[in-house]
Amino acid sequence: MEVKLGFGSIPKPQYVFVKKDNDYCWYILSEDDRKIPIHDKALTGVINGIEIDKQVETTFGGVGKIDLSILADKPYIIRSGKDSYFSKSLLLSLDALTSEQLRNPLTISVRPGDSNVVFCNIFDPVTYRSVGVSWDGHRENNWQVIGQKVSLKINSIQNLNPEPIQISSNTTTSEIHSVLIAQTDRYLTQLNWTPEQGREYLQQKYDKRSRLQLTDTEVLDFIDYLKLQLT
Repeated sequence: MEVKLGFGSIPKPQYVFVKKDNDYCWYILSEDDRKIPIHDKALTGVINGIEIDKQVETTFGGVGKIDLSILADKPYIIRSGKDSYFSKSLLLSLDALTSEQLRNPLTISVRPGDSNVVFCNIFDPVTYRSVGVSWDGHRENNWQVIGQKVSLKINSIQNLNPEPIQISSNTTTSEIHSVLIAQTDRYLTQLNWTPEQGREYLQQKYDKRSRLQLTDTEVLDFIDYLKLQLT
């Protein structure tokens, strides 16, 4: 991305919001919070991060969002409701992509559905092929686990790990649990926690003495706590 010298706007990411309204499906906000429709149906760039449980304060209280960071002509963050069809179709598509595919430019597109529904499709901008996903059984999907798989895959690439975490759509539940435990290992090492400190916290918080006894939900909660300590 070319860096322009001289006066200009503040270099911060441009938030893009998803909503079906008349002839557009996403928009940005002006400095005075006016909606500016985006009539283009697609954004092409390199995905460089995802936050799967961003808590945003609104007039209705705290709301869960998914923030997808993508670098194009400028940095963008696509923000969508955590439980929306857009977010779920986004996660399914990202889950189907390999780590190698995620290193290359991708096209994120919006597709209107019935009522106020907006779906997401991801395309390879070179071959024009879309990522095929199946909605069969989507009501039974564990979206938290799928989101964590996607987050681990994308963020491990961006952290330039010498051995990126290999997670695919075929990764089993037990393999996911092992990956999550390995992630706690890294955070505990960075925090210089002793085994005694870890056991004491697990006992107080979850009434368990070993990470291996934690459920996936509890491990994710523990990871969030460790990340908070690091910041």
